[in-house]
Amino acid sequence: MSSLTSLHVAVDVATRKRDDARRALQATLAAQQAAHSQLEQLQDYARETEARWGMRADTEMKPEVMHHHYHFMDRLGHAAGLQTTVVGDHESRVAGARRALLEAELRLASLCKVVAKRRADLELKDMRRDQKQTDERAALQYRSANQEH
Repeated sequence: MSSLTSLHVAVDVATRKRDDARRALQATLAAQQAAHSQLEQLQDYARETEARWGMRADTEMKPEVMHHHYHFMDRLGHAAGLQTTVVGDHESRVAGARRALLEAELRLASLCKVVAKRRADLELKDMRRDQKQTDERAALQYRSANQEH
């Protein structure tokens, strides 16, 4: 029975690890979504800014203003590029967290199967022991009944 107790402890530990892996995946997914949202905001802002400047095409602009606008758009593009890298990094983290969760779930499932098999083996052993005792009592009663007659 002590092996079954130690297996139950292992199942409890594996369950906690699986739950931790699930929470880590959820946190990683939330961070990925936030990074993706930031990227979309940067891209939307860049499009809106370009659209506003596009409406002013018929007006004269000073070269300094145009220079600042192009410089600003370059910086926005650079920020969007950096954020794209961040989103890619988060995708890698999500994939790793999914793998960790899958491994934890597989470990837990295998431990549960071992516990079920061990429990079935113990029940079979108990059943055979009980059957043996019943057979021995029946044999004793049979001998005792035959000796009286």
